[in-house]
Amino acid sequence: MVRHLADLLEADMVAVPVPVRLEVLAGASREVVAPLALRFRGISSLIPERDTWRTVEDWVGAAVAAGQRFGVLDLLIAAIAHSHHAPLWSLDADFRRMAKLGFVELYAAP
Repeated sequence: MVRHLADLLEADMVAVPVPVRLEVLAGASREVVAPLALRFRGISSLIPERDTWRTVEDWVGAAVAAGQRFGVLDLLIAAIAHSHHAPLWSLDADFRRMAKLGFVELYAAP
């Protein structure tokens, strides 16, 4: 999996939603935060657009109607990926639940 991610990064086929980048940097140790931030500068960032917020709001209602609850940040990350027609690579079970509701497409590594 690590080699595959490295190949995707080398081929410039990876973009990171800004909230993911900020979460990673906020959780990094003092020793690695600066080098990590430098590496992130070489990866395209995806930012929320005006319609992204409407999508999040619509999904909150749909999730509640389906008996599901998601964190706002996870919904934002999923909506950013959705608005850019990008599959989401994550091991987080919440994103798998979102995929079952049709909110997001998950990336399937070969």
